Amino acid sequence: MKEGAGYDRHQWNSCYAKAYFQEGLTRDYKFRIKQLNLLTKMLKDYESDILDALHRDLNKSEYEAYATEIGFLYGEIDLHRNRLKEWMEPAKVKNPLSHKGSKSYIIKEPYGTALVISPWNYPINLALAPVIGAISAGNTVVLKPSELTPNVSALLNKMIANTFDPALFKVIEGGKETSEELLDQHFDYIFFTGSVQVGKSVMEKASRHLTPVTLELGGKSPAIIHKDAKLDLAAKRIVWGKFMNAGQTCIAPDYLYVHRDVKTKLLAKIKKYIKIFYGRQPLENNHFTKIVNKQHFDRLSNYLNNGTLITGGNTDRENLKMEPTLLDNIGWQDEVMKEEIFGPILPVLTYIDLNEAIDNIRDQEKPLALYYFGEKEHEQRLVTETLSFGGGCINDTLLHIANPNLPFGGVGMSGIGSYHGKASFDTFSHAKSMTKQTTKFDYGFRYPGSKLGLKLIKKIMK
Repeated sequence: MKEGAGYDRHQWNSCYAKAYFQEGLTRDYKFRIKQLNLLTKMLKDYESDILDALHRDLNKSEYEAYATEIGFLYGEIDLHRNRLKEWMEPAKVKNPLSHKGSKSYIIKEPYGTALVISPWNYPINLALAPVIGAISAGNTVVLKPSELTPNVSALLNKMIANTFDPALFKVIEGGKETSEELLDQHFDYIFFTGSVQVGKSVMEKASRHLTPVTLELGGKSPAIIHKDAKLDLAAKRIVWGKFMNAGQTCIAPDYLYVHRDVKTKLLAKIKKYIKIFYGRQPLENNHFTKIVNKQHFDRLSNYLNNGTLITGGNTDRENLKMEPTLLDNIGWQDEVMKEEIFGPILPVLTYIDLNEAIDNIRDQEKPLALYYFGEKEHEQRLVTETLSFGGGCINDTLLHIANPNLPFGGVGMSGIGSYHGKASFDTFSHAKSMTKQTTKFDYGFRYPGSKLGLKLIKKIMK
């Protein structure tokens, strides 16, 4: 069958994607490699358009757009291309004594048609990174990008329509109603990145068809700074991780939890690096990302009334810009601590005893990320082995997400499932267990009526 034969590009619906999958084209290794190559070519051909769309929607600088969006995708595609043949091979497993003469193995098969619903904060990266895994695993894909970044959404639609058969990979633009209509259809897998509230709705709709889901959500990710931390380096890495993309990063440090003995020094160093990175007037910095819309801007502005302002706090509603801001004297009861901030505001809490800090964090919902700054290995282990969170770093921020060999995902309220690298291939693949039995001989004791059956089964299976 010729690719795309029988499909009207102007009369598309999800049935086309399912029919295309049933033809079996996507199961072929060479076909998958071809699609991954097309993804790379598409990114290169439209690179300047992508940079322009990201700038118009979020005021992202070329450096930040390439480092956090485009460059990441090139690396992810390369890994899949290089390892796909190995990942597709059936995985042999050992047999117990009861299975003598047989062979057992696991086949990784595609689910079918995957729905990917992506967010606005990294609208290229978080739209296409899951798609890489879905295509690599042999699925057809429907992508619903965020309407809050309309220039990127329109560009995704254009470049994918010009590159792929719509029955294989299709973009559907629209708002909340479009997402709900898509979720009412019967997909074989759903991958959602966004808020906890919407994630619950996605999971509820998926349950109607018992569709498996991956939910990449968020939460309040702490950065713990202990008294033996190297403060200057900690401050630099915290400012980098928190204020990249104006704090609109699901794994950004959401709040600082600082040992009382080092808080004053740390805050002074954080203020220093904010000035170094963004200047004395960040609102006038043309490379500082803007807040996505007025609704989010107003939500963030309300947090500025909490605690004591240490630095920042100035805003420009017309241009949707807000300075990197530090808030001290914050308590767990403050509004800024009740939900994920998702903006350039960093509240500071203080602790005296590390175990006290651990207990307080454990009382909250499990975060998507956690960052610990401190030099003693036994205290590093105490934090990382005692607290439950999606993933994180010791003495750094964000960096774990850039390693394609580390699965990325949440736990509890911060998400279900993971992806990146092989984890993406596995996420969009069903592990089908197989046993191939010999026909050269047969064990009679397994059948009813065998006099020695019970004795032999007890001996073999004990």
